[in-house]
Amino acid sequence: MNPTITISMTKMIEQAEIDMLSDRLSTLQKIKGNPMQINMKRFENATAFSSKVISGPAFNTVKGITFTTKKELDEIISYYHTLQIPCRFEITPAHASPELFQYLHEKGFYQSGFHTALYGLPKPYAAPYSQKISIRELEEHEFHIFADIYVQGFRMPPFTKEGVRQNNQILFGKPGWHFYVAMIENTPASIGVLYMNQGIASLAASATLPTFQRRGCHTLLIQQRIQTAFTSQCQLLVGQALFGSTSQNNMERCGMNVAYTKSIWTHKND
Repeated sequence: MNPTITISMTKMIEQAEIDMLSDRLSTLQKIKGNPMQINMKRFENATAFSSKVISGPAFNTVKGITFTTKKELDEIISYYHTLQIPCRFEITPAHASPELFQYLHEKGFYQSGFHTALYGLPKPYAAPYSQKISIRELEEHEFHIFADIYVQGFRMPPFTKEGVRQNNQILFGKPGWHFYVAMIENTPASIGVLYMNQGIASLAASATLPTFQRRGCHTLLIQQRIQTAFTSQCQLLVGQALFGSTSQNNMERCGMNVAYTKSIWTHKND
């Protein structure tokens, strides 16, 4: 049985997400010349992440935001304006307040979406694979496979494939990062990423080729990563998913519970 969700547990889950993204982006930032133009800046409790090369919300977002002063929020908004990157806030119930929502509204922001955070306890899975599906760790020379599955699974433009390959291959062998591939009759069909840090295991990402979806790959990859977290003696398991998505449903079927739903705020002009 999973522990009861509390404010402190909520903050722990959010911090695990911040730590994972910080580790990923700090690694990219260390590439000579910082070609991805990665920036990370702390504002009180909040961390502002940005990349002028990699567009979209994955690397351009504010996490850990809470209402301290109007001045802090103004500084964050101004920071993204200077970078010429849309400002996006991810707000958890543990940090939400009427003052925060009201001031963001005054500054032209509105709630544009939701995102689900899940949690659970690592547990053993005894060889859950079917006869047709096998799972193994990805090898360093196979990240073109990872990128192909990721791009097709998320229906991204083909030109993004090389960037996805580079941005993930650089994490290979780095402490805490594990990459898995699910094979259907020896054909790569799905990928999953696990990040472990300070006793917390994060289901970092997963994607399946459209032709192999609804075949059980995603669920088996979740089970494999939970098993790895268990054998690595992690005390907590966390994950993120679109609200009501297949990913959320599969995590719940594997024993994870909804911790909270984040409120996503964006500017009306972005």
